[in-house]
Amino acid sequence: MEKNYYDVIIVGAGPAGLSAAIYMARAKYSVLVLEKEEIGGQINITAEIVNYPGIKSISGPELTGNMKVQAENFGASFMMARVTDMKLDCEIKTICTDKGDYRTLGVILATGANPRKLGFAGEQEFQGRGVAYCATCDGEFFTGKQVFVIGGGFAAAEEGMFLTKYASQVTIIVREEDFTCAKMVADKVKAHEKIKIVYETEIMEVSGAGKLNYVKFKNNRTGEITEYRDDNGFGVFVFAGYVPDTEWMPADVEKDGQGYIITDINRKTNLTGVYAAGDVCVKNLRQVVTAVSDGAIAATSLEHELAHVLENREIYDEVKSGVDLNKNREQKITNNQTVIHDNLEFVPEEFLGKLAEIFSKFESGIYIRLWRDETALSKEMEKCAKEIAGLTDKISVRDAIKEMEESYSDSVFSESDKKMLLPAMEIARCSGKNPEIYFHGVPGGHEFNSFIMALYNTAGPGVEVDEQIIREIKSIDYNVNIKVLVTLSCNMCPETVMAACRLATLSDYITAEMIDVMRFEEIKNKYNVMSVPCIVINDHDVYFGKKNIEEMLGLIKAI
Repeated sequence: MEKNYYDVIIVGAGPAGLSAAIYMARAKYSVLVLEKEEIGGQINITAEIVNYPGIKSISGPELTGNMKVQAENFGASFMMARVTDMKLDCEIKTICTDKGDYRTLGVILATGANPRKLGFAGEQEFQGRGVAYCATCDGEFFTGKQVFVIGGGFAAAEEGMFLTKYASQVTIIVREEDFTCAKMVADKVKAHEKIKIVYETEIMEVSGAGKLNYVKFKNNRTGEITEYRDDNGFGVFVFAGYVPDTEWMPADVEKDGQGYIITDINRKTNLTGVYAAGDVCVKNLRQVVTAVSDGAIAATSLEHELAHVLENREIYDEVKSGVDLNKNREQKITNNQTVIHDNLEFVPEEFLGKLAEIFSKFESGIYIRLWRDETALSKEMEKCAKEIAGLTDKISVRDAIKEMEESYSDSVFSESDKKMLLPAMEIARCSGKNPEIYFHGVPGGHEFNSFIMALYNTAGPGVEVDEQIIREIKSIDYNVNIKVLVTLSCNMCPETVMAACRLATLSDYITAEMIDVMRFEEIKNKYNVMSVPCIVINDHDVYFGKKNIEEMLGLIKAI
């Protein structure tokens, strides 16, 4: 085999890359792992890991050192080299490094992400000595102490909730006038007895003698300075997001607005033979345990994909001899294929052609998050979501409750919390801010169209909206929840639902919910609904009758 060819090249030797190397090498593929700095990645700065399953306590370098030895024992090769370019949109891919170029059939990108630093005085000096960036990793070390959480987004809200397990009190410092995350999440934080929230405020400085014991804040509106001192120490947790190591990657690797690589459930990117794993991916939890899981998933998925290529001995021999398959192998493309879907229960068969056309226009991947309970309705909604997602690779289905349970302890996300949630299908983007769209009920009948249009508007490009209306929507800077109460037999309801959902996709402050009142008797009774569509804004103002987007906008501006 030519010296610069490997079946698989893994870029990055953190936990995700090391896990992928173990699985690929054990499957008897030739594997090269490229790392630009040091084996282990940012986990090497962790002196003690106490939440890795099966290991009571271990240091970061020791854990990843063991992983490297394990991968080498299975035959993986390692090289310290900086990747400077990649050619991935072809069958035989080229990885260009400062040590030479390498050819491969499969690539796993595991370059990681680093916590975003704010740059306040003392931040770098006290990192690991009071300044932290991961509640799951470091929260336990602040048991019984005061903790400050810096940030007003989803991560700050959720991690602040998690820290109440350990801290005597959690004070969340929000730069804006309110949280920027979903109202449902923010309201739960605001109601917690151990959490104090300070708005329009930024952190200016931290200091201490050996450990953090001083912090200074500034109110951006009044200019007031607040100081806090505690000789026993306290914590400052910064949740200003992460910075993925993807800026240097070619544009044909699909990424979200923050630069994270977009993958499907198998960690496959938009490119054939290219997978991603670990913190570099769009994901909810960034931990060693999820990184190694990603690596295993990416490796086993890539293994199945490569098996089809390597089964063809003629192709494999060409690869070994250095022949460029991208020039010498005839590409076979079959157009206008007709796919027959059997046993459709929720999707009308006559809609399949139109759905294929709509899905082909999607600009980005999206997913349906299932907020499930034990009711028959919940099970029916799950089947519907999976059936629709089964028609395209641009839609995936996720279990919201399971994600929350896996990310946070039962004391944070309890059984009582679950019972408060209506069964719902949430439409969410794989990248960027989610539009806050929920369907409470199975979108059958006339509402099937409004559900499909909500998917299209979320994935983009979406239904065209007048520029003046868009400007008016963007001017809304307060939280608005729109509930559209419908029945599936109403032919006036879909337009109203579509208007609410389109508003939600165009505004960071608007939440849209479709509720089938025939499934939710208590909602019907609460608002004395005897006609649909019924529009409830912020659980207070009630309107009836069909509304388009402009009319709906008028209702919002009137509150």
